[in-house]
Amino acid sequence: MRTDPAPSTAQRSVLAAGTFLLTMSASAALGTLIEDSGWWWLCACVAAGVIGAGIGLRSLRLPVGLVGILQAGVLLLLLTFWFGGTTSIALLIPTWDTFGVFGELLAGAERTIQQQSVPAIVVPPLLFVLVLGVGLIALAADVLVQDVRRPAFAAVPMLVPIFIPGFVVEDGAEVIVLLFTAAAFLVLLRVDMRIRRRIELAHPAPGDEAVVIGPGRVPLASTLWATVGVATVGIVAASVLTASTPSISQSLLLGTDQSGVLFARGVSPFIDLGRDLRRPAATPAFAYTARDGDRPYFTLLTLDRFEGEVWGSTARAADSENTVDRMPRPVGLDPTVPAEERPIDVAVGDLRTTWLPVPYPTASIERLRGSWFWDRESLTVRSVDTSTSGQRYRINRLDVRPSADQLRGAGRVLPGAFEEYLALPEERPQVIRDTAAAVAGAAATPYDAAVAIQAYLRGSEFSYSVDAPVEEGYDGGGFDVIANFLELKEGYCVHFASTMAVFARELGIPSRISVGYTAGSPSGERIDNLSVVEVDSHDLHAWPELYFPGIGWTAFEPTPGRGTVPAYSRPQAAQTPVSPFTGSTSAPQTGRPDLDPERDLATGAGGGAGDPAAAVTRAAVLALVAVLIALGPAALRLGQRWSRRRRVRRGPGRAQAAWDEVRATARDLYAGGADTETPRAFAMHVAARPAFEGDAGAWLAELRNAVERERYGPPPDHVGGHGSAVAQVPPDELLRAVHEVRRALTEDAGFAARVRAVLLPASLLGTGSRRARGTALGA
Repeated sequence: MRTDPAPSTAQRSVLAAGTFLLTMSASAALGTLIEDSGWWWLCACVAAGVIGAGIGLRSLRLPVGLVGILQAGVLLLLLTFWFGGTTSIALLIPTWDTFGVFGELLAGAERTIQQQSVPAIVVPPLLFVLVLGVGLIALAADVLVQDVRRPAFAAVPMLVPIFIPGFVVEDGAEVIVLLFTAAAFLVLLRVDMRIRRRIELAHPAPGDEAVVIGPGRVPLASTLWATVGVATVGIVAASVLTASTPSISQSLLLGTDQSGVLFARGVSPFIDLGRDLRRPAATPAFAYTARDGDRPYFTLLTLDRFEGEVWGSTARAADSENTVDRMPRPVGLDPTVPAEERPIDVAVGDLRTTWLPVPYPTASIERLRGSWFWDRESLTVRSVDTSTSGQRYRINRLDVRPSADQLRGAGRVLPGAFEEYLALPEERPQVIRDTAAAVAGAAATPYDAAVAIQAYLRGSEFSYSVDAPVEEGYDGGGFDVIANFLELKEGYCVHFASTMAVFARELGIPSRISVGYTAGSPSGERIDNLSVVEVDSHDLHAWPELYFPGIGWTAFEPTPGRGTVPAYSRPQAAQTPVSPFTGSTSAPQTGRPDLDPERDLATGAGGGAGDPAAAVTRAAVLALVAVLIALGPAALRLGQRWSRRRRVRRGPGRAQAAWDEVRATARDLYAGGADTETPRAFAMHVAARPAFEGDAGAWLAELRNAVERERYGPPPDHVGGHGSAVAQVPPDELLRAVHEVRRALTEDAGFAARVRAVLLPASLLGTGSRRARGTALGA
């Protein structure tokens, strides 16, 4: 069997350039998920190195199977150079320790994918995975184009970066990127086709040397249509996935929703915080050392969005500039308010979360492992690639000490940006409106209103209970829950905090809720003459924060029997500055595990991930997308057939178009039709089949004669006029001949072959070692 000549090094370089262009165009689709563009340039360097190495290795005439393996080795060297650091030999040769570093980077990448929202900050683990992924895609595409010689298959690895955005963000990949990728794919296929034609013309098969096709006689329409079709199916599929697939940030697909998957060990989100308070045995969280009397609350997460049923945290992407080595001054804090930095050393125990327990406000944090960033609104701190587990760090907290007079003189002038902290749904129980007005509606200032609400909730009418809300069926923090709580007057921190926050908004005071820990309990141990304070799961707490101009966000404690009431919030507060939190917490609360609620109320408004109807809809849409993709080859083949029918009716080369369709049908049914067969040889082979003993054989012979006259006869404008013989077969008759021959070929094939011909038409995947349209073959 004849072996095709290999492309020259120059031709391989052109193909490599097309592969590189396609790879980097597709990789740019990830740009919607990632902050900045530096990662793309590093990926481009690595992809160029892998593809360029392939050019050099193939020029050495190495075995085909060895080239891909050596390219993988080049990728490993490049990864070692960029990420191996001191574990490598001469910065290029990996050692066993280098693979350990790679393993840590992969584990860190998994964490950062789970913990970041988009656009993600490119921390080293994420950059490693991006470079590795793009390098592997470039390697796979290069092997498919250069060694397998099936450039159409290069679209398969490109679907990975194109489809990923559709699973993460609502808008998916940018349309301009999809168009550039489709254009790059078209260019690659076009370049490959040109190179194949040049090789065939330069190295004709035996007996073909004397036959030459003139310029303009090579019909390219069907190839172009197939190429456009493949690109169109890719774009449509990506667009459909983008429109139909829920984003990670909305659906908890990878557990990154801030309001849903917040804690991993022994800690539940705000709305289910009672579960941990009801545990008989407490789980250690962390310990800290601080000056005697320095006992702040530790915030994990701030909830600022209230939609009537649940409180949620506004999802904001981490900002790479917001590093914790220096944090900004709190919003709204006037320089005249006394504030002093105080160090606290924290050692985390069993707490494993992406949110760092820190007092509000904090000025800076030192000695953390991993990448941690503060939120511009709440000054909460979270990681994008690690967790709190095993962390030891120093906090320099800002001890803000406003006086009661300063709070009372803050007034009601508020920036427009705080409207979101005043938002309440229109429909709310009347008991909430009436109680808020009765308790604090006549207060002279917002501060007096806040003090009145706190005093009311801490009054003798209310009692602390982690069991009553569950027994009475009103556990949670929504409007209906608050209404029941105001009637029964029993609950725990969730109910007191949410009630005070809603009352404050009802009276025009911006409010939010912090979730974290109270100050903990002294252990009796001292380190460097500093008290060691232990914090466990029974110290979990929720408390409201209200905003006062000139002071900023200010904590209150409306829950009786828990935590410490800030000195500035007591009605009899002294007029001198005092520390907000002094003293210790009350005894840990315990409860009954059998009352642990199994309700999932923490996923935020809208139901999202847990909505069965939404899940069915998504499954149906994805199934439809899968069916459309599976039918893509059949649609392309049908489009190719229609294109040839148009050429038979309208364009020049109509006999060749008819013959191409017959041969394509034979290839789909695995009944022959290779390009190395001349029309006469193909006709003789097919005519031997039983289905061609009658009229089908005559139609096949007529098609054979027509294509031979069109190929080898004089052109239509020849002086002798003999070219008019080509026109003696009308288009309708050619189409009838194609129909009869295709019908006979189909009847002669088995059922499995027919199904395969429809779903996986072989004619789309390559036409053999030569293209009959590109070279005239002798009879």
